[in-house]
Amino acid sequence: MLNIPSQSFPAPSSQQRAAQPGQSGRIKVALKPGHSLMDWIRFSKSGKDLTGLRGRLIEVSNEELQKHNSRNDCWTSIRGMVYNVTPYMDYHPGGEDELMKAAGIDGTDLFEQVHRWVNYESMLKACLVGRMATQPITAIKEIPRPQPVFIPSYQVVPLAVKESRPWYDWFQTAKTVHLVIYAQRKVLNAGCTVVDLKDGIIRVEVLLGKMSYVIHLRLSENVYKDIAVQTAFSVGKIQVTIYKEAEEKWSSCGQPLEFHDTFLAKKDRGLFFRDCVLVSKTELNHNTHMFQLQLPSGSAMHVPVGAHVYFKSRIHDIETVRPYTPVDQGLSIGPNNSSENNNLSFMIKIYPNGVLTRHLNSLCLGDHISVSGPHGTFSLRPLHGTTVLYFLAAGTGFTPMSRLIRLALQEITTIRKTLLLFFNRQEADIFCRRELDELTANEERFQVEHILSEPRDSWTGRKGRVDNALIKDFLSRPKGSKCYVCVCGPTLFTEQTIRMVKQQGFSEEEFHAFQG
Repeated sequence: MLNIPSQSFPAPSSQQRAAQPGQSGRIKVALKPGHSLMDWIRFSKSGKDLTGLRGRLIEVSNEELQKHNSRNDCWTSIRGMVYNVTPYMDYHPGGEDELMKAAGIDGTDLFEQVHRWVNYESMLKACLVGRMATQPITAIKEIPRPQPVFIPSYQVVPLAVKESRPWYDWFQTAKTVHLVIYAQRKVLNAGCTVVDLKDGIIRVEVLLGKMSYVIHLRLSENVYKDIAVQTAFSVGKIQVTIYKEAEEKWSSCGQPLEFHDTFLAKKDRGLFFRDCVLVSKTELNHNTHMFQLQLPSGSAMHVPVGAHVYFKSRIHDIETVRPYTPVDQGLSIGPNNSSENNNLSFMIKIYPNGVLTRHLNSLCLGDHISVSGPHGTFSLRPLHGTTVLYFLAAGTGFTPMSRLIRLALQEITTIRKTLLLFFNRQEADIFCRRELDELTANEERFQVEHILSEPRDSWTGRKGRVDNALIKDFLSRPKGSKCYVCVCGPTLFTEQTIRMVKQQGFSEEEFHAFQG
């Protein structure tokens, strides 16, 4: 019986252990439609025989390996293990010419030079032929592990390329296991990391701009549900701590699962949901409630300012998914404790004909709702250096503005004035009116103006709907200022308002429209 040696994980020479400064980028070729990484993963898991051996594992001599050296019959050896890479030819980002360089020979050195970051054991698992008979793998000496503390910033390898690929390592103590992710750039957003630990499987997703880096492992041994996440923002380092059930040494961190160690555009990933529990529901006005959801034990997620999540529920045998934006518990300036617990708060208007909002309103405390990770295209980068910040919100379009108001007044020191133009139908529809009025009275950098489309006779404020005259009057450009505009509301409101904002001379780089 073939004895397949266990692989150290990550491999000792993998880039997951040591980044090589100055290493040149990989040359990629245009792949045929239907031949992306995701397509390969699906194909390799289809159950088809990709080795030609009908599931058998064999020992391969040098002479046998050399026979398989053509485009239609290509075997190669990596670190003593032999793979039939023929099915992978059309999926290889470097093209078939790169793979053919290692056809019928030991390709370890070529692999180390070009593809060291690739988790080939997982990617080529379905292509495994066996091991080299004449080149048994020697035992790998254990590499000493560092102590479970963060490495100071001066010990981090300087970035050679701005868009360097993230990588990770792991180490352990008697009671803990630590996953350490090196983002290879500064982590600009405190809510960038989402962790889910359930039934011995851990999934860590790090959101970096438009990209997403994922670690997905079935852990080697049993662990408790508790986790801890620490982030060194300035050096781009994230540490996830897991607690062992038994004080014993692990030989490996775990078995790679789907999408493990992949760096993809966020839009190319499917939504990942976890079950949250409704822990409180508070009435804010006649048709709006504040829902507070608790993440499951083993999960950690703090949604970045300006981002949203998706709720999912099966209603009348139909799976319904809708986006919602978390809010803070209050608008007052000062310490925000919302990031110190595992709860998410949502200000949700209940529509009479709304399928999901009616379902949410029917939930009782202790009921469950599935919630995705953070999504959205908003970036805080344009706000740094901004001196005047404008918000144009209609109805529940206020929800993304609520956290932005706090952040603008508390953390972005260049902003001298923040103005909110808030559109509603009637006075009873205005969210957080008391808090907004108090903030206006106590914070000289903030002003709010309420505009009602269907006011009562007693209303003394401005009336009407969004129009060019109103936008022109509101969006002034003080001399020497740098302005930025945020817009959110019903689709028609957003489209009309953005058109008017552009007519006032604001460029695409000077405004952001939240959708939904």
